[in-house]
Amino acid sequence: MSKTGKGFWSRLFSRPASVGAAPVGRQRISRGARNAYDGATKGKRAGGWRRSGKDANAELSPAVQAALRGIARDLVRNNPYAARGIAVIAEYLVGDGITFQVYRDGKVDDVLNKLAREHFDKTNCDALGRHDLYGLQLQAARSIVESGAVLMRRRWRRASDGLPLPFQLQILEPDYLDAGRNGPLGGTVDGGYTLDGIEYSPIGRREGYWLFNGHPGSAKIVRSGSTFVQAKDIAHVFRADRPEQEHGATWFAPIILRLKDFGDYEDAQLVRQKISAAFAGFVHGDPDGEPISGKDDAGESTHESLDYVEPGTISYLSDGQTITFPSPPTVDGYIDYSLVTHRAIAAGLGVPYENLTGDLSKVSYISGRLGRLSFLRSVATWQWTMFIPQFCGSVERWFLDAAALMGHDVRGVSLRWTPPRVPLLDPASEVPAIRDAIRSGQDTISNAARERGQDPDTFLDEWAADAAALDARGLIFDSDPRKVTAVGNPTFPPTRAEREGKTE
Repeated sequence: MSKTGKGFWSRLFSRPASVGAAPVGRQRISRGARNAYDGATKGKRAGGWRRSGKDANAELSPAVQAALRGIARDLVRNNPYAARGIAVIAEYLVGDGITFQVYRDGKVDDVLNKLAREHFDKTNCDALGRHDLYGLQLQAARSIVESGAVLMRRRWRRASDGLPLPFQLQILEPDYLDAGRNGPLGGTVDGGYTLDGIEYSPIGRREGYWLFNGHPGSAKIVRSGSTFVQAKDIAHVFRADRPEQEHGATWFAPIILRLKDFGDYEDAQLVRQKISAAFAGFVHGDPDGEPISGKDDAGESTHESLDYVEPGTISYLSDGQTITFPSPPTVDGYIDYSLVTHRAIAAGLGVPYENLTGDLSKVSYISGRLGRLSFLRSVATWQWTMFIPQFCGSVERWFLDAAALMGHDVRGVSLRWTPPRVPLLDPASEVPAIRDAIRSGQDTISNAARERGQDPDTFLDEWAADAAALDARGLIFDSDPRKVTAVGNPTFPPTRAEREGKTE
């Protein structure tokens, strides 16, 4: 390898301790720039900024990832707000499941749809045999928020296993990535390379993953070392906040210190409350005097000397001693500080304050609705730009591979995914609004069904079946728009024969 090549790889895989140690990308800020942009100055007010020229992967090194994951998991285990935050995001992200329908050329394929339902709607799809596809989705969503990412591995199975489809899904935490795998492949700069356990082709395409044979923190005895798994058998799901980012960070990263500080603040307030509740006194005077009362037959005092105080304490004093009572510390500002902190935590996680804390005392219908609409927009963004393309898209590809392997024709076949239903906040006003939007042509029945978390074809098939059953029994309800208008009048005026009770 040439000297130039060695220098390239040493720069690529080195992790300088600070930006100041890295000569690449350092630029001197001119006086004009400092005057034009206050944020670019280097005065006392801006002295605490950590200005970094690193890319996302250099900032999110394996050591940083491991540290953040460990702290986030501790918070989820022991901090009620962290536990509630991860639950809220996961419940809205996947809820009771992002469901699917199998289509061929725009129409539901009954054969393949039934095959997929038999495999994914039951525990057949889980490598551990415990969850259906929707339970695996929930596990993956929680891992993405808590650990920053999740790995899903395709496990091929034999026909003798008796599964509807010859593969299963295994959900793994990002700890399985062997981050110690780094360096060029083939010893040349023109070849591929491995970075933090992920192997890339010369053009930067992911070729595979080096995964530990067991969780590095497992209590079980596992075979040491890591194994290479092709990228086509792995789904690496995470939220990429920066271009070229190859790993995800825990969603608790912006609020980790705030959660810790608030926990310490609560502990300090609890100690102050205990001290305030204790009726403390300090004794002064002659320590050699006899107690006011309480002697046994031998003339010894029956009262112990107290070196602590608790609520309701009564202490006997010796002759000549006096007692004074201090003013206990007050507990002020707790509610105000808690409110500000909880709002900051909610903002850092991207969830509404009332969802995080359960506090609805200052939420009106309008403010609650606005906050809910904003949160639902964030949830839809996470679903359609991260979870569905990365997680559900991998499931779709693997399903098509398995179906083709079993001899099915998969030309023109695709899966349509429908996020979970979002309950209406005010059905009395929202349902008429949806109806009016459909009747005025501003919305469609199919889109309204999708927004409720229903598959449009399934919904319309059920409607057609119900309508046919009503017609067969000669029943007409106000809910049937074919026969009754919105105000309860018949859609078509009765014929003369119908008015006379005759059958034409």
